[in-house]
Amino acid sequence: MDFALSEEQQAIFDMAHAFGQEHIAPHARAWEAQGTIPKDLWPRLAELGFGGLYVSEEAGGAGLSRLDATLVFEALSMACPSVAAFLSIHNMCAKMLDAYGSDDLKARWMPGVLSMETVLSYCLTEPGSGSDAAALKTRAEKTNEGWRLNGTKAFISGGGYSDAYVTMVRTGQDGPKGISTVIVPADAPGLSFGALEDKMGWRSQPTAQVQFDDCLTGLDNLVGEEGRGFSYAMGGLDGGRLNISACSLGAAQAGLDATLVYMRDRKAFGQSIDQFQALQFRLADMEIELQAARTFLRQAAWKLDTGAPDATKFCAMAKKFVTEAGSRVVDQCLQLHGGYGYLADYGIEKLVRDLRVHQILEGTNEIMRLIVARQMLAR
Repeated sequence: MDFALSEEQQAIFDMAHAFGQEHIAPHARAWEAQGTIPKDLWPRLAELGFGGLYVSEEAGGAGLSRLDATLVFEALSMACPSVAAFLSIHNMCAKMLDAYGSDDLKARWMPGVLSMETVLSYCLTEPGSGSDAAALKTRAEKTNEGWRLNGTKAFISGGGYSDAYVTMVRTGQDGPKGISTVIVPADAPGLSFGALEDKMGWRSQPTAQVQFDDCLTGLDNLVGEEGRGFSYAMGGLDGGRLNISACSLGAAQAGLDATLVYMRDRKAFGQSIDQFQALQFRLADMEIELQAARTFLRQAAWKLDTGAPDATKFCAMAKKFVTEAGSRVVDQCLQLHGGYGYLADYGIEKLVRDLRVHQILEGTNEIMRLIVARQMLAR
């Protein structure tokens, strides 16, 4: 069993890390204060192939494995987990179009998606259906003019910012079999947005409700088959859970690295605080937890790549374990910084705020436990 990254995988990580440190990290605090990410960042990331990380090469994507992709998100999150997570959402949507879209749909949408001139948002959650996603009520009716949408989506990263919205809608009966997926361009008539949400973390990502009031999108913007949208949405979530775990891992690693530097320089009682055994034990515990999380994440990604029958279970377990480990680690990093950790200048409090939501989105960690338990009992 070989746990080492290949030369190509190490190069992928190094490329993403270098880009993040040069083009994202120096601006992360300013973007958070502004509440937005400059649109010109995305085409620069796309030049590296990051607009379609696991979109097939036949469709113009990078054709990376899910394990390879986790390296990109881990590396970028060492600069800013909020920016990296937004890129993950775009890639989840891009993969859905590649996997399920018709040739015509891909011909119309994929060039812009891969160049990231067209930034995508994922619209599943509604005000009354979070974890119970199959209960969504946004309805799309087929008319001579196109699909006519009515309803509201909530907590949408990129609401009012993105160029198109990959939207799960009800086209048939109640339950998951009545759900389809359509693309709604940002200029669609009847599309509007709520006020920007004032969030604890991920503050550089514009987040808002997406509202459909007799909103029209073309009949040819149906993704895949009518009535299959829920399975498409759930299929994308396995990989999304790996990505968000990688974002927790990279951010926590950056926090630990910064904490080691701080403790080396901070003096108390006549010596640097990294010489106190009690604090060394804390450092050791954080290192152990991050290494365990990294190994677990990469095993889950390998299972998804190889089509293992228990891949969904392992993605859920990894998401629960890694996101909680990441939050514990950055919380300890703040504690070891003392009062300075509470100040924005040191960057640790931002990591604490950004990582907290990772235990909620892509399926709450309570739902992750439910997935695991059900698969255990099904055996």
